[in-house]
Amino acid sequence: MNLKYLLLRLIRRFMPERLTRFLLRRGLVIRPGLETREPASAVARYRATLEARGAALTGKRILVFGYGGNFAVAAELLRAGASHIVLLDRFAPPDDRRNRELVRMYPEYFLLQNGQVKTADAFITLIHDDVKKVRVAEKFDLALSSSVYEHLDDVDGLTAALAALTAPNGIHIHYVDLRDHYFKLPFEMLKFSEGTWKRWLNPTSNLNRFRLRDYQRVFDTYFSEVTINVLAREPEAFARARSQIRPEFLEGDEAHDAVTLIEVVALKAKTRFL
Repeated sequence: MNLKYLLLRLIRRFMPERLTRFLLRRGLVIRPGLETREPASAVARYRATLEARGAALTGKRILVFGYGGNFAVAAELLRAGASHIVLLDRFAPPDDRRNRELVRMYPEYFLLQNGQVKTADAFITLIHDDVKKVRVAEKFDLALSSSVYEHLDDVDGLTAALAALTAPNGIHIHYVDLRDHYFKLPFEMLKFSEGTWKRWLNPTSNLNRFRLRDYQRVFDTYFSEVTINVLAREPEAFARARSQIRPEFLEGDEAHDAVTLIEVVALKAKTRFL
């Protein structure tokens, strides 16, 4: 076993959540997702996927699932033509330090009130609750996420809840990172039993260790049309780790087993979930 990896995983497992959040928001040690680092690039990626299907952001009511506390992606989506954005995150409160920068850049969407950044209600709604408890009068045309799904603890239940919030012709786009988030060893987490992983090594942000086939099964359950595009594979790293990876994480086909990044596009939520 890689002792350095084990030590770092133990530290991350028992690190106080307040310290974790501090490091994440400053990009120290823990790397924030694309929607926080480069919100314009994140929106451009969503737009390209929609345009490839003959769809657009224009006029859409959009749910951003797991927005991470940063309002910038909402502003970029609105500037790209969206009509209203709901930012949903059960765990991450607004990142006021970063969001203050947006008041000057996007005055039509944000204002500073009593030292806090407020969103314009006409354009942006914030929800900090479990998606399973969310009820809306108007369902969403689009549901988007980036580097969120790999952290979910109840992938089936949360996907069912998201499907129920989607309009009949709504589209889901989710970018999922299948790597161990100690990125130098992308398959290391697959070497441990569920008990060992959950008790000692799983970070407080949770890595569910789902593989490609798991996401295919979940989305096929709740949507009639599902396309999973493989965006990255790491065959060399997989080959080095292969002999120690537990069998429950292997399909026996390297084209699937070495996958590290996917794009999920799901349409037509099944009627029993609408």
